[in-house]
Amino acid sequence: MAANLTRLLEHKLQTSSAVTAQRCVRLFSTQQQQSEVNDDEEFRVLNLRTVKQQARRREIKKDAVQPPRTSRMAVDQDWTAVWSGPRSFHPASVPLPLRQGYTERGAAAPSKYANAELMKIPNFLHLTPPAIRQQCEAIKKFCTPWPKGLETEAKWKRHFPIEVLSTDYCHSLPTIRHPEARRVTITLKLSDLQFDAHAKDKFLRLVGERYNQETGVLTFVTDRCPTRKQNYDYALYLLTACYHESFVTEPWEDTKSEADMEEYHFERNQAKKSAEAILNWNSKAEQKVAASPSYATSVEQLINEGENEYNLAKYKEEVLKMLKITV
Repeated sequence: MAANLTRLLEHKLQTSSAVTAQRCVRLFSTQQQQSEVNDDEEFRVLNLRTVKQQARRREIKKDAVQPPRTSRMAVDQDWTAVWSGPRSFHPASVPLPLRQGYTERGAAAPSKYANAELMKIPNFLHLTPPAIRQQCEAIKKFCTPWPKGLETEAKWKRHFPIEVLSTDYCHSLPTIRHPEARRVTITLKLSDLQFDAHAKDKFLRLVGERYNQETGVLTFVTDRCPTRKQNYDYALYLLTACYHESFVTEPWEDTKSEADMEEYHFERNQAKKSAEAILNWNSKAEQKVAASPSYATSVEQLINEGENEYNLAKYKEEVLKMLKITV
C-alpha cells in the first residue's frame, strides 16, 4: 500500500514539473519576441568604419616654440655672424622694430612679424659699415698701391682723358637686367685731341650736336646694343672712326670756295690784303708791314660771333691802334 502511494506521488511531481518547464519556455519566448519587436522599432546608426579605423590616433607631442633670437642677443653682438650674406628678411634675427605696409589713416604700419612687404623687397642688412670694413680688410692684401704721378685730378685727367659713365639699377623685376643699364656715355675734351685746321673742321661736322661749344666737351651716348660691353665698344668705335676720318681729304673738298666755309678766317680773306694795302700805302720799303694778330682776331670774332657791344668796341680799338690814331 505504501509503495503504491509513493509511486503515485512521484508521477504527479514529474507531471507538474514538466508543465512548469513548458510555461517558463513559453514566457521566455514571448519576452524575446517582444524585445526583437522593440529593437526593430528603434533607429539604428549606420557605421561604415572598420574596427581598425575606429582605433584612436596616436598623439604627437611637439616641442615648445623657442623665443626669437633677438631676445637672446647681446648688445655687442657681431652682426656679420648673424647676417653674413644677402638673404630674405627674417623678423626673429633683426633686433629692430621695423614696420612697413599700407594701413588705414591713423593706424600703425604692420610689424615685422609675418610681413610680406619686408620679405619680398631686397635689403642691405649684409652691407652694414662693420661688414664693409671687415670685407675691405680681407681684400686689402690683394690691392696694389696707388700709382705715382696720379696724385691730383689734373694729372690723371691728363693721362686718362676719356671718362666713361654707366648706371647700375636695383629693382624688383623678373629679370636682373634693367633696360637702362646698358647705356654708356663717353665724354672727353676736344682739346685733348690733336687736329689741324682741316681735320678739326671735318671732325666737328661729323660729330654734330655731340660737341658742346660752350664747355668744349665731346659726348658719345650709345644704347643700341643689348649689353653694356657692346655699347662701350661701339662708343669707342665711333670716336675712333670720326677721328681718323677727319684727316681724310676727299677730292671734292679741294673745290670749296670761301663762301662754302663755315667760319671766317682772316688769313685767307680779302680783309687781310686790304689791311696790308692800307698799312703799306706810299711805302717804298721792300719789307711790307703785316696786320697784327690782335686785329685779325678781332675781325674774326666780329664776323663769326656777330655784332655786339664787346666785339664792336674791340674792333674799334684794334683799328685805331693799327692806324696809330689817338682819340
